[in-house]
Amino acid sequence: MLVVKKFGGTSVANKERIYNVARRCIEDYNAGNDVVVILSAMGKMTDELIEKAKDINPNPSRRELDMLLTVGEQTSVSLMAMAMANLGVPAISLNAFQVSMHTTSNYGNARLKRIDTERISHELESRKIVIITGFQGVNKYDDYTTLGRGGSDTTAVAIAAALRADKCEIYTDVDGVYTADPRIVKKARKLNEITYDEMLDLATLGAGVLHNRSVEMAKKYGVTLVVRSSLTNEEGTIVKEDVKVEKMLVSGVAVDKSAERISIIGLEDKPGTAFRVFDALAKANVNVDMILQSVGRDNTKDISFTVDGNFGEDALKVLEENQARLKYQNIEMEKNVAKVSIVGAGMMSNPGVAAKMFECLYNEHINIKMISTSEIRVTVLIDVNDAEKAANAIHDIFGLDE
Repeated sequence: MLVVKKFGGTSVANKERIYNVARRCIEDYNAGNDVVVILSAMGKMTDELIEKAKDINPNPSRRELDMLLTVGEQTSVSLMAMAMANLGVPAISLNAFQVSMHTTSNYGNARLKRIDTERISHELESRKIVIITGFQGVNKYDDYTTLGRGGSDTTAVAIAAALRADKCEIYTDVDGVYTADPRIVKKARKLNEITYDEMLDLATLGAGVLHNRSVEMAKKYGVTLVVRSSLTNEEGTIVKEDVKVEKMLVSGVAVDKSAERISIIGLEDKPGTAFRVFDALAKANVNVDMILQSVGRDNTKDISFTVDGNFGEDALKVLEENQARLKYQNIEMEKNVAKVSIVGAGMMSNPGVAAKMFECLYNEHINIKMISTSEIRVTVLIDVNDAEKAANAIHDIFGLDE
């Protein structure tokens, strides 16, 4: 059996935890399995590297930042290989160049294109545990790239798909996927299983357990994921195509406090205006989420949308550079906002779910700024100071603690 195991930063934060991970991997190895391990940077190392960069240059280029940040994962994998060797098990660490993990050239948020598996397979045939850097790749210019925060999950799923692994386990500091972030909602409950679609929406909307692109890739290639804790031996949450039990009305509540809202005021009210706005943003690799367009008046209209806070300034810059082409009157940006979402496959066959959520927010005196929906999701944009109160109230009203 071939097992891919991914461990996050808190799982390898210090010497004791590195040896804990090493022993867990060696258990699988001694059982006769081939083992591939994907690691994130130790503890808060990525944040510390970003702080160092911004101390030198408040606005570092994304290319140089990627060059710096890949140091974190390389530190983790080499130390892990040393720990396993000290425990008497042959292991080898490999980075993105040595494996050849090919990506696009979008520094800071690159996408994996393909993975060459020849080196990995060769080392596995030599009965070594193969330890690979997560989060990073190499583009066509032979530059390092990174896959965005949480990108090690995507690395693990991509390698599991490329190697046709029997199992892909994602180890974190929590013991599975919960109905909400336990740090925000104390009554949050662990789920035994969840569908790809539900997990994808939760991950996209702020649930930090899994990187959204990893779930997207797992669904595409049929890789069954297991989310488990690296600190306990408890069973985790299985993420797969179908779940055995009847689909819950609402499976989870997600909170994203990193959102920013941008409003473009006084655009021309004629065909092609929205296309020009979002085409300019797309060419600058700015992802847009919620979108609201006002009813036209006096031959003008307004468009509001949300972006990840890390790309808010990029979005503003693009729009300002294209003012002559877009012909708007002014731009407003609101940073103190949060997205609160409910997700559940059962919503497709149950009317009134959105109304129940809105009534809950009304009872809590919380104002809704924007609304976005899909077949299995309802998202509202609210004041960031109301986010935790909203999440707890919604969790209660849908009985997710039962």
